[in-house]
Amino acid sequence: MSVEIMQLVGQAGPYVTTAVSAYGVAVFTRAESAAVDATANLGRRILQAVWRRRDEQGQAELEAAVQDAAEAPEDEDAAAALRQQIKRALRGDAELLAELARILPAPGETVNATASGERSIAAKTIGTAVTGDNTTIRP
Repeated sequence: MSVEIMQLVGQAGPYVTTAVSAYGVAVFTRAESAAVDATANLGRRILQAVWRRRDEQGQAELEAAVQDAAEAPEDEDAAAALRQQIKRALRGDAELLAELARILPAPGETVNATASGERSIAAKTIGTAVTGDNTTIRP
């Protein structure tokens, strides 16, 4: 197995774990949620990218691994089985490998954001941020 795949799966692991904890198996159908942190949303994007590029059997195997990891978040074997599904998908798909490399932060990239005060937010990048009482979004 290529070192690049091992590094990418290792880097994606925390994002995927957070997404599975936040979304469970719904990770494949849920849209990004402003109520869920950026880590979980990135993990959701990773899992959806892998799922979209799998055949029907591969999708079923990935869903089963996500289900197991969601039901037993402390189970290292379940987390390892999920990572193995991602590795399997990456081995045969150079385009998927490139896609995940683009959406993951560069290795070693650290972002520090500090927010203070009531209803404060902090983010490196953000699509929509809604704060305050009785706030509405208008196009």
